[in-house]
Amino acid sequence: MAGIYVHIPFCKRKCIYCDFFSLACSTAVMDRYVAAVVKEAGMRSGELGDKLSTLYVGGGTPSLLNKEQFGTLIDGLRQIFDFSALQEFTVEVNPDDVTPELMRFYKGKSVNRVSMGIQSFDDNDLRFINRRHTAQQALDAVEVIRQSCIQNISIDLIYGVPGQSLETWEHNVTKAISLGVQHISAYCLSYEEGTPLWHMRERGEVQEVTEELTVCMYETLVERLRTAGFVHYEISNFALPGFESKHNSSYWDGTPYLGLGAAAHSFNGKAERSYNPTDLERYMNSLVAGHLPCERESLSQAEQHDEMVMLALRTARGLDVAELERRFGRECAESFRVKAGTFLKSGALQCEGSIYTLTRKGVMVSNDVISELFSDQ
Repeated sequence: MAGIYVHIPFCKRKCIYCDFFSLACSTAVMDRYVAAVVKEAGMRSGELGDKLSTLYVGGGTPSLLNKEQFGTLIDGLRQIFDFSALQEFTVEVNPDDVTPELMRFYKGKSVNRVSMGIQSFDDNDLRFINRRHTAQQALDAVEVIRQSCIQNISIDLIYGVPGQSLETWEHNVTKAISLGVQHISAYCLSYEEGTPLWHMRERGEVQEVTEELTVCMYETLVERLRTAGFVHYEISNFALPGFESKHNSSYWDGTPYLGLGAAAHSFNGKAERSYNPTDLERYMNSLVAGHLPCERESLSQAEQHDEMVMLALRTARGLDVAELERRFGRECAESFRVKAGTFLKSGALQCEGSIYTLTRKGVMVSNDVISELFSDQ
């Protein structure tokens, strides 16, 4: 089974922390873009090989596509790929785009999961990060989605916003739980170089939340969601049992996926990745001329090893060192065990049989732990 990701790189307004490829565009440009994505899909249909199990339309802001554009996109993909085994079809939306009419339309196009970027239930936070919705619009949107009979709802939250207190964050978590959604993704605000937020920090206009406070926020999140019945199945992702994101899980377990659209990435499940340009006109013009715009790269053994370590340790399933040995040999597995020993002693890792997982303590320093476990080659 395989998945498809479609990138819709359009936004009315860009959040100050965002370094994803997105831009504002006219209806005419979006029409051209949808046609280009469908054409790319047709030219790359042979790359999947399997029936489609997941489809994820993300961005950017996919809910900016009007119904005709979205219908053209999905109907075009349906003519190219086998949807008969499709288990999960996710669309990302902004709260202020959600209407009963749009949700019924999505439902009619087989959408069965909606992911909504709420980020905060505090209007001060939302204004600071330049979101275009209010807290009340977010609350209303969840109810509209539920009434449309789409019963798999995921929301995104951000913690560590400058000026955000632990009490404010606890309110956000409490409100998220009270909504009865099935999935919650929560991320610490990051300062990506070149973003408006990064420049604000460089100019001294904002100060980062202290590491101590962000740790408290994360621990509060984990404990409150665990108590509410959520499974902590990946560092930043929590789901009620059975509602783990099938599409995103494919990224972490090595399932092949095809990325369509400008800036989209693909993986063939073996050792080859490809990526499209982060240039809208170049992407569209290339396809109009009948050429695929993607560039391809083959991963070395060391890169494949490091990717397996990184992705597996981000999940609750952890890393099976026996599988590591099967794929990369006894020497690599033994090297991993020796390095991991330091973190077993420090309490950052735990091991049961051949399975290594991060502890709560290890999650807080996961980047440091994982990088130390990479290949020596």
